[in-house]
Amino acid sequence: MKNLLFPLLLIFILISCKNEGPQVNTYTGNALGTTYQVKYFSSQDFDTEKALDSIFEVINTSMSTYQDDSDISRINSGAEGLTVDVHFQNVFKYSKQVFKESNGYFDPTVGSLVNAYGFGPDKPLNEPDEAVLDSIKQLVGFEKVNLTSINTIEKENPNIYLDFNAIAKGYTIDVIAEYLDINNIENYLIELGGELVAKGENLERESPWMVAIDNPQQTDAERTLQTVLALENRAMATSGNYRKFRIDSTTGNRYVHTINPLNGKAEKSNLLSASVLAENCTLADGYATAFMALGYERSLEMLEELENVDVYFIYVDEAESIRVFTSEGFEEALME
Repeated sequence: MKNLLFPLLLIFILISCKNEGPQVNTYTGNALGTTYQVKYFSSQDFDTEKALDSIFEVINTSMSTYQDDSDISRINSGAEGLTVDVHFQNVFKYSKQVFKESNGYFDPTVGSLVNAYGFGPDKPLNEPDEAVLDSIKQLVGFEKVNLTSINTIEKENPNIYLDFNAIAKGYTIDVIAEYLDINNIENYLIELGGELVAKGENLERESPWMVAIDNPQQTDAERTLQTVLALENRAMATSGNYRKFRIDSTTGNRYVHTINPLNGKAEKSNLLSASVLAENCTLADGYATAFMALGYERSLEMLEELENVDVYFIYVDEAESIRVFTSEGFEEALME
């Protein structure tokens, strides 16, 4: 991924204040509706906090569906001829790639369905009937949206609702990683809402960066871990039904976060969790979302067509037993 930061480069000025050796720097906070932590080792001092704030602000201004004046909100409200920034362009292109590779199961136009079920910025929770779903499905299909040569967005139907939230966290991590790379940081770990990028090693422990995958059967009251792995110069994203769902207080029905864009249903997949290792976090995030929509068997078929992608799947077999599938590359990273 190239040139993610060039609109921001003039903001960040490196202050050449030398220390005796690499020092640990840790930044935590809230952004994009979740928490983040950036940890790195450097012998130089520079204003990372200001840089992070600037990155989050630019991403939100471009792609936040929760911000009324963002570019994506304006496009969803019917604005035409709006020139989108480089971040929007990058995320759009990566989304098209994953959309095609997943045969439409990763689809940023499911926003109308998301809102109909009550997961999105439009708050009321309800279960749409078949007639409503049939109508909404006319607005679903990323093939109906195009990025023009002059970087504007064209939609076949003005009511199509774009939502990049399933991939934007991963992309934001990649932007932060490029910022650290530009400043010659060789050892870092970035985490945003459970998505991660690691480079180099943890110099404090003189070991690779260790990260964990949550147990999909954990309760809200207690976090339990499924496994731990060494993350070395790769990105990891995890998606699962245990992370995001809501319950209708009237009916008691459970609405999982994953929506099948082909039939419009919010449905429970036999894939409980998909953790993905990839060359960047944008793709890892998109693939994890696609796998959850595809389910276990179809995800294995898609995986065969991908290069430099490894997975850790937790799924339920026909006997209702919980099983694990680990690709070779992921197996090598696991800690015994």
